Amino acid sequence: MAPLQQIEEIFQLVVQYGVLLLECAGVAVLLVTAVKSMIGCVKHKPHIRLYLAQGISLALEFKLGGEVLRTVLVREMSELLTLGLVILLRGALTLIIHWEIKTEEARMDEAAGHGGPSGEAPAEIPLPK
Repeated sequence: MAPLQQIEEIFQLVVQYGVLLLECAGVAVLLVTAVKSMIGCVKHKPHIRLYLAQGISLALEFKLGGEVLRTVLVREMSELLTLGLVILLRGALTLIIHWEIKTEEARMDEAAGHGGPSGEAPAEIPLPK
């Protein structure tokens, strides 16, 4: 086996494990966030919607990173188109969730009486532990 072919196989293996690692991280973040959100919902904790949206956003970022890394392994145009559509969908979901987070933060800031005509962005809300 030629050294170049060995390097290519090692590279493909590293990329495959990288994709798997990013996908697993996304799933883990989503599961932990979902369980904590369910517990927080039962306990009637404030800001649980924001916590859930931020967790989903982070999980999507990991999954999106995995998809981008997967583009390195694409060999055919049909695979690239499918992967491109998946990336577009996940990107759109991420944008929608970021919009939801900003809306929720603004709503909470307004409810706390900190809303004003200054147009300042609301401060980051600490997540429940």
